[in-house]
Amino acid sequence: MEYSKLVAVTGLPGLFELISSKTDGAIVRSLEDKTTRFVSSRVHNFSHLESIEIYTVQDNVNLVEVLKAMDSAGVKLPDEKDAAAIKKYFEKVYPDMDFERVYASDMKKMVKWLSQLQKNKVELKLSEVPEEEEAEEVAAPEETPVVEEAPKKKTTRKKKAE
Repeated sequence: MEYSKLVAVTGLPGLFELISSKTDGAIVRSLEDKTTRFVSSRVHNFSHLESIEIYTVQDNVNLVEVLKAMDSAGVKLPDEKDAAAIKKYFEKVYPDMDFERVYASDMKKMVKWLSQLQKNKVELKLSEVPEEEEAEEVAAPEETPVVEEAPKKKTTRKKKAE
């Protein structure tokens, strides 16, 4: 399972692996109980974990950086229901976090998500664009192909008899 395929779905607890996307929703698999289901995009929003950023006192950082700091801290994860213990935990593990703009509910989610990622042995890393593709995009602007238009057909209208 890859970190880049994981999503959070509004209104549903936990994390999900994105299996397939469709125009009206997505097929996802829960990391908790491994059930697969269709989730409608009319009712729910999807957030890729790679795109989530956390407020800090300096620049915003990607969620994966906070999760890595939590994982490498060597401190036991606090109870998800104890907001004060969670805040103290983050003050030790990631003191640069902006605690005025990051809500307690968000910190609870991060604790829960990290425990799910550890149980499923997901490697915490962002997907990277290969360097060759980045260089090509920057180096050569795309040329627009010349397309010749086909001659237009003349249409005639028949008059109705009165």
